[in-house]
Amino acid sequence: MRLLLVEDDVMVASGIKLGLTDAGYAVDWVGSAERALEVAHAESFDIAVIDVGLPAMDGLALTQTLRKSGHTMPVLMLTARDALQDRVQGLDNGADDYMVKPYELPELLARLRALLRRSQAATSATLSFGPLELDTAQRQACIRSADSGATVLIELGPREWTVMEYLLLQSPKPANKDKLLQALTGWDREITPNAVEVYISRLRGKLEPHGIALRAIRGFGYRLELMGGIASPSDAASGV
Repeated sequence: MRLLLVEDDVMVASGIKLGLTDAGYAVDWVGSAERALEVAHAESFDIAVIDVGLPAMDGLALTQTLRKSGHTMPVLMLTARDALQDRVQGLDNGADDYMVKPYELPELLARLRALLRRSQAATSATLSFGPLELDTAQRQACIRSADSGATVLIELGPREWTVMEYLLLQSPKPANKDKLLQALTGWDREITPNAVEVYISRLRGKLEPHGIALRAIRGFGYRLELMGGIASPSDAASGV
């Protein structure tokens, strides 16, 4: 998932970015609301973490401006202000969640996962497709047998995990290839468009033995489907 971090304190931003990067996010950091507006208009992000106490335009005004401009990505607001009115104002200005400093990284990550699930209409920390289950809290992927109940763990590298998570969040719709590329990298990392195909190929090798295919949608991206003549969830819903 690609995340926009808006924080003017370099030390704080470095710590947050390190923790989020280790958790698998592609993080782009800016130090002002003005710069955040520029990049939000130019590029696509899955979620934003915004500090309230920014110079010039603060985080409240930034979030309000983003919403008025039509940006719908979830926003988690960070602040040292813990008064009830401050929390109410942040939520009323368009934030989806509000955390008061100091906070613990595990809680920040849990709140981000919850916001991403909510934005994709998912209701559980475990994403599933057929026998495939992805536990986003424990970062564990497995295949569960419907007949025996046996579980086979699937080993995923960091970027394979990112691609898999995005595919499951989008399912039953196909995942856009350009969005997958953006989810894999931030500004400070170089990656080619062909890299998406590399990770898709690796995932195919791990999923196909278990009856799950990754179908290429020409000119768009990829979609998870069940193999063996079993209709995908989207096909079943549409009567195909």
